[in-house]
Amino acid sequence: MKAMVFYGPGDLRYEDVPVPEPGYGELLVRIEAALTCGTDVKTVRRGHPMMIPKVPTVFGHEMAGTVVALGPGVASHWNGARVVAANSAPCGECHLCLADRSNLCERLLFVNGAYGEYIALPARLVEKNVVRISPTLPAFRAAFAEPLACALLGIERGRVEAGQTVAIFGHGPLGCLLAMAASQKKARVILVGKSGWRFDRVRALRLAECVDATACRDVVGRIGEMAGRRGADVAIDATGRPEVWEQAIASVGKGGTVVFFGGCAPGTGIRLDTRRAHYEELTLAGAFHHTPDAIRLAVELLESEAVVPDVLVTHRMSLAEVPDALELMARGEALKVLIRAEG
Repeated sequence: MKAMVFYGPGDLRYEDVPVPEPGYGELLVRIEAALTCGTDVKTVRRGHPMMIPKVPTVFGHEMAGTVVALGPGVASHWNGARVVAANSAPCGECHLCLADRSNLCERLLFVNGAYGEYIALPARLVEKNVVRISPTLPAFRAAFAEPLACALLGIERGRVEAGQTVAIFGHGPLGCLLAMAASQKKARVILVGKSGWRFDRVRALRLAECVDATACRDVVGRIGEMAGRRGADVAIDATGRPEVWEQAIASVGKGGTVVFFGGCAPGTGIRLDTRRAHYEELTLAGAFHHTPDAIRLAVELLESEAVVPDVLVTHRMSLAEVPDALELMARGEALKVLIRAEG
């Protein structure tokens, strides 16, 4: 089969590799749709010790497809099923899993291989984080389940409720999915971004009230004005920049919640007004990855069309063009690229 194989930072190779044989408890899935992700862009640049523990490996992690073969010990009802496969599976046994924090599992198993024609899904993933989808759900929409699940976890960590004002910093694909997830909760959403093609596209989609940070001298003040001078109820950073984390903290009012969704570079730090954090009872929360419950909720929202992220797909390309697709994203010239699995 054809696949895009990651050998290390800056080294992606389009190769012929064997179609994997499903082992005990595994499913062999023919991939119908895969999507690019900003994490893929970062990984190509500098690697990823958690998601890519060993190389070489078939790259990519957002996918949907059809089961075409079963490993020993797999129930026959999986044969021919259309499925979404998450990119990780918790162990279900460590103290964090038992505390309902499975996204922080001490033995979290990461799975890659979306940029190929077939993938063998490991037994733990089949058990924990593979979800059957209906025949009518388009594969490319189903492939949004993984990033949408991450956004849903961020919204959960922010304790977003109907009627709240939610400020989201970052207008990339995950910022947009966070906006969709918050809107689905009936919150008012303010999306902060920087001028350019992607920002114009997002503003035209009317996903939220948009603030152009390059044209606004005081982003925090502008959010305060829009929120009735009391500040946002919830602020979410989806940029992974320390200075924007600080803006997010400054933009919430008393009793506000700040969600650090975008991961910053190792070794960076922020300044914190301890008086505000204490006397105004600010809640500062991290949000990382997703859980099996979040994956299932994401599929439900996609199936019911409560969330329809189709508009975020700006390009369609082949497996051989994955490097070009990731470069488009790196230059800010694409939101999500749909990768066709047929080479």
